[in-house]
Amino acid sequence: MNRKLVLVLVLLALAGAAYALRDRLNPPSPAATLVTAAAATGDVELTVLASGTLKPARLVAVGAQVSGRVVSIPVQIGQSVKKGDLIAEIDSLTQQNTLSSAEAALANTRAQRDEKAVILAYAELKLERQRAMLAQTVGSRADFETAEQTVKQTRTQIAQLDAQIAQAQVTVATARVNLGYTRITAPIDGTVLSVTAQEGQTLNAAQTTPTVAVLGQVDVMTVKAEISEADVVRVRVGQPLYFTILGDPDRRFAAKVESIDPAPESIKNDSSFASTSTSSSTSTTSSTSSSAIYYYCQFSVPNPDGILRTYMTAQVVVLLGEARGVVTVPSAAVTPAAGDKPASVRVVDAAGQVVVRPVTVGLDNKVKAEIVSGLAVGERVVTGQRLAATAARQGGGPPSPMGF
Repeated sequence: MNRKLVLVLVLLALAGAAYALRDRLNPPSPAATLVTAAAATGDVELTVLASGTLKPARLVAVGAQVSGRVVSIPVQIGQSVKKGDLIAEIDSLTQQNTLSSAEAALANTRAQRDEKAVILAYAELKLERQRAMLAQTVGSRADFETAEQTVKQTRTQIAQLDAQIAQAQVTVATARVNLGYTRITAPIDGTVLSVTAQEGQTLNAAQTTPTVAVLGQVDVMTVKAEISEADVVRVRVGQPLYFTILGDPDRRFAAKVESIDPAPESIKNDSSFASTSTSSSTSTTSSTSSSAIYYYCQFSVPNPDGILRTYMTAQVVVLLGEARGVVTVPSAAVTPAAGDKPASVRVVDAAGQVVVRPVTVGLDNKVKAEIVSGLAVGERVVTGQRLAATAARQGGGPPSPMGF
């Protein structure tokens, strides 16, 4: 039994020596221990990624300006409407009665003015008669002064009634407007995105304006994309971009950056605007500064086929730079320039030897790099180092028995 064990150990030792001798007599080539990739023709994009939300170019919440019971809502969600189309109708009996009362009050005031106008005409005739009699020393001055005072007083009363008529006209106009508010019409051309009221519901517009429906112009959609503070410094108005949606990730929607907000949304909660105590302001400031900071980038895109819908998520890619149909290599293959030394790559030549070659690098998005000069398509560049065990197997054959 011991002799068999000794024999096995001797055979293993001889096998190990044979593999070692083989590796020494036939060492693997330098390229065998390296990971390489071929330079190829491709595209390189230098981008900033952002996430945004799609909204209609115009979004309007149509509300009720008078209180009352909803008697009719002739529109449905998804329906296209024109400006002026009826959205909802509120019971107008109260407003109609108010208008009738205002019109009656106006008519009463006008009648009072007409009465005063007749009195004024008679008072003016009496004043002229007293003036003639006084000139002929037939009448008394007291009667003349009384007649003159009556004329002035009547004219003042007419002026007061004129003011009351103007006020009554405003009341009538307001009542007529309120009556018109019982017919809620579309303020814009658009699509009905939501109907929040229902027939028979009582709306109370005394404190807040209740929303009846939401309209949007969905033929053009706008996107508000959040860009981090680390990337916003590289984004400029006018830069091209594209975005995709989750339901159709292969389709790209192209646009351009139209605006970039100068401050994040969190500025609304800045402690400078708060009227609370110093301690609460300090707490607000610290909580705001500890959260991520994003700035809104806004742009518009046509939506003729209606595939883009309200509040969809847009995966936005802002193109800072792009190169099409150029020589590219993995970014891991490029050694950046340092001081007077230019950027370089390690190239595996036809003999399997590795040589360092200076190159001119264009765009580099940390995945692929554009090689402007110094490298041809098809040449292999070194991108990394293989593990020792893997290199030994490729250069010296299969692993030894028992895992040695």
